Amino acid sequence: MDAARPSDRTVLLVAILASFVSFLDGTVVTVALPAIERDVGGGLATQQWVVDAYLVTLGAFILVAGSLSDAFGRIRILRIGLLIFGVSSIAIALAPDPLTLILLRAVQGVGGALLVPSSLALITSHFAGAARSRAIGTWTGATTVATLVGPVVGGLFVDLLSWRWVFVLNVLPIALTLVLLVRGGLRDARVPGARIDIPGAALCTIGLGALVFALIEQPRLGWDSPAVWIAGIGGILGVVGFVLRQRVAPSPLMPLSLFSARNFWAGNLSTFFVYAALSLNGLVVAVYLQQGAGLSATLAGLATLPPTVLMILFSSRVGALAGKLGPRLFMTAGPALMAVGALLLLTVAEDFDYLTQVLPGLLAFGAGLTLTVAPLTSAVLSAVPAERSGIASAVNNAVARVAGLVSVALLGVVVAGDLDLEGFHRAAIVTAALMAAGAVASFAGIRDPRR
Repeated sequence: MDAARPSDRTVLLVAILASFVSFLDGTVVTVALPAIERDVGGGLATQQWVVDAYLVTLGAFILVAGSLSDAFGRIRILRIGLLIFGVSSIAIALAPDPLTLILLRAVQGVGGALLVPSSLALITSHFAGAARSRAIGTWTGATTVATLVGPVVGGLFVDLLSWRWVFVLNVLPIALTLVLLVRGGLRDARVPGARIDIPGAALCTIGLGALVFALIEQPRLGWDSPAVWIAGIGGILGVVGFVLRQRVAPSPLMPLSLFSARNFWAGNLSTFFVYAALSLNGLVVAVYLQQGAGLSATLAGLATLPPTVLMILFSSRVGALAGKLGPRLFMTAGPALMAVGALLLLTVAEDFDYLTQVLPGLLAFGAGLTLTVAPLTSAVLSAVPAERSGIASAVNNAVARVAGLVSVALLGVVVAGDLDLEGFHRAAIVTAALMAAGAVASFAGIRDPRR
């Protein structure tokens, strides 16, 4: 982007910084979970809720973010998202108890949902042609860095300062982005006649929230508890109501017509299984390395980096190969390889050794992830007309977030309430099963485009 006009650089920098905050937060928080639980209490349920409270509102509002940007302007929604994310981050750092922390994480999820779609919309509306491709490539590379540095930075902050500083860290890039938005001379734009499906957003949020409550609290309260089964039934009704609403809404958040394309529904089905497994595995490994294996937060962050490094090194090459050969082979082999990687984690024993027990599984996991992500994204977006790629991307992103939401909520059931060595092994088996299901979904559902 060296030859870009100053306004181009400003737009790109704003988009990168806004998204960077959201991606960074998602990686640093996982490493900080054991320290958070030690400080505020609440056991495994607190760790689950810290992750899922954010994902509930993120998954629901990421669908409505595009409509909000069209109705009120991308710059305005981006500014609101930054303010919500920044203020809630500071409040989280000051949270005195688990309930306050969890409620604030839900608020932070609303801010996060407004950042990524709005920043991408800012790029697509400002750049065109080859410049747009270069801008998106730069944006992708910069946000990938967040997933690389996040675990290490989070670990260092936890070990040297406090988990609370992990959230304060968000304030600096947010402040810089807000300054750029004010001084950069960026013009906002609205789409005439844009509508927001408020009933759909409400049904989605309530349904997901109630289901997550039932799944997380069931190990503690039991299925016979009215709070659990009423929330469970209410959650199911809310999700069903959301789907029915999408059939009749004038401006649906999730147009069901998209799912008439084979590669779109098959790709999203594979996305659900794969990202459910990724979220479960990421949380379990990061927490067990600290609570079970006794590593510091910094070492645990470093220990989880191999898959990310492999992604950065080889994902573009895999994407190019998938463009020539088609996505089906990669989307089948990738999750299958990740299933093998998860099963290799069954070698973890009381006599812990990272190099022989964990690293081989993470390397296999990273290789499988590298084979999967770019072809999966390409298959989903290529299945719909170009003018609908924005909403298709939002739906696929929401499916991935909801998948992670459900798998994290089920963690207590999977590990039987305690993330000890036996619970870690149970989680590895469930992760492998989910990855295998993703491979089967891709093999049976995905079709390579005709050449």
